Amino acid sequence: MASLLPSFMEDEINSMLQSEEASTASTNTLTIPEEYGIDFKTGQMTGKIVQGLEAIKVWIWQCLHTERFRYPLYSWQYGTRLEQYIGHVLSDEYLQADCEDEITEALTVNPYITGLEDFAAEKEDDHMTISFRCITTLGDIEVNENV
Repeated sequence: MASLLPSFMEDEINSMLQSEEASTASTNTLTIPEEYGIDFKTGQMTGKIVQGLEAIKVWIWQCLHTERFRYPLYSWQYGTRLEQYIGHVLSDEYLQADCEDEITEALTVNPYITGLEDFAAEKEDDHMTISFRCITTLGDIEVNENV
């Protein structure tokens, strides 16, 4: 079957398609993650770029402190919905189970994070303390955070 495009266009389109396939194959490999550094006590950026496990720590901290669906800048898969627990009387069992599911769903969007272990959550008045071990492809991270 003859193409409607001139032959030089057909060759150009075929080469573009081949280059897209090659770039898609190369993007399936994970690189070393990079993030802007954060002072975890103040929440302010440090002005440095961090890599590896430290970059994943920054990503986790930012994800835990970003309410999902609130900011149009972020995709709907990013952030957590932890404000739903504030102002409600919840049993400890429900809080543990639901909060663990919420945080696991939020964090495992990151391709470097494979799961969570030893999860614990405590709600006190207007804040909640969560702690867990985050299992990543680069090593484990201990998280203990007030959100």
